[in-house]
Amino acid sequence: MSLDPLNPTPEFLAFWQERHLCTLTTQRPDGTPHVVPVGVTYDPEAGLARVITNKNSRKVRNILAAQPGTARVAVCQLAGKNWATLEGSAVVRTDDAAVADAVARYAVRYGRTPSPNPDRVLIEIRLDRAMGRP
Repeated sequence: MSLDPLNPTPEFLAFWQERHLCTLTTQRPDGTPHVVPVGVTYDPEAGLARVITNKNSRKVRNILAAQPGTARVAVCQLAGKNWATLEGSAVVRTDDAAVADAVARYAVRYGRTPSPNPDRVLIEIRLDRAMGRP
């Protein structure tokens, strides 16, 4: 079922607030998909999904290799028969305030604060599509 990522149903939003492992799909420079497990936070008011990661990761390199504004990605989660996907354009942010905000959001959703990491960056996804069955 297609949904508006900026105006989610209460069920869709609640599902994204539960603690679930997610996947992030990026595109390698050769066009093949790269899928990895991640933690994701969803902020429909800002129209964003956020993933914290290491600046040297393949997912970051894939996003940086794309032309500006063209790094299309998807984040997904599932639990039993329930599933949800968010899609949009990704950028890598390195500014301390944005990374700290993303870490705080991660801590709320996942119930723990990640260990300090000087190489941590933020993958920020500007959402334009959502689908699922929460």
